[in-house]
Amino acid sequence: MKDSILTINNLKKVYHDINSETTAINDISLDIKEKEFISIVGPSGCGKSTFLSILSGLENKSSGNIILNNNLKIGYMLQRDSLFPWRTIYENCLIGLETSHSDNNENKERVKNLLKTYGLKDFMNKYPNSLSGGMKQRVALIRTLATNPDILLLDEPFSALDYQTRLALSDDVYKIIKNEGKTAIMVTHDLAEAISLSDRIVVLTKRPCKIKKIYDVNLTNKSTPINNRKCKEFNYYYDKIWRDLDVHIK
Repeated sequence: MKDSILTINNLKKVYHDINSETTAINDISLDIKEKEFISIVGPSGCGKSTFLSILSGLENKSSGNIILNNNLKIGYMLQRDSLFPWRTIYENCLIGLETSHSDNNENKERVKNLLKTYGLKDFMNKYPNSLSGGMKQRVALIRTLATNPDILLLDEPFSALDYQTRLALSDDVYKIIKNEGKTAIMVTHDLAEAISLSDRIVVLTKRPCKIKKIYDVNLTNKSTPINNRKCKEFNYYYDKIWRDLDVHIK
């Protein structure tokens, strides 16, 4: 694909034990464009999080190629905020810089500016137990952004939150990612969330997962995720993708 910054060709993941082997991912090929927001959806247990783990380097692929243009950097935001309770909000946001030995004054100042820009200035020297769940996730995103990655991997970033907080935080996260000019790949079980946030949605099959369909999300008067849920095309995408998931309640 033209202007792609991440190319995935024939990706496969097979787990082995003493008696057998299990294929989790089977022949996935995908191109990601710069500043694109992609959502990955599929049945529970199909391999969505495994896919992100391989892209991040936390797991090895069995075969296939992952090509990052110009050695671009990837940041991974986990499902839980995983903030250290004994460190201040500012100190938590420095963890990635410290582990990569890049905690110089310039990068530290950038973290302070991110916290100020996105409404956490007054909490910089407080501890995680003084923050709401939504604010903790915002801190987790800023911690991921601190190392200045080009591509963000988001693994169910709103799943631990109540519905109202999820809606508000989806707007916050979308705004931050777009303002910072980042590319995002998000795994989610929430179709409404995927449609309201994404430029494209990749639907995976049951395990061993492969790509079943890719939707370009074209909404009239597209704006914030909350407002996008009101667009006339929203229900069309929801119905089509739900049918593609082929989920049967027994």
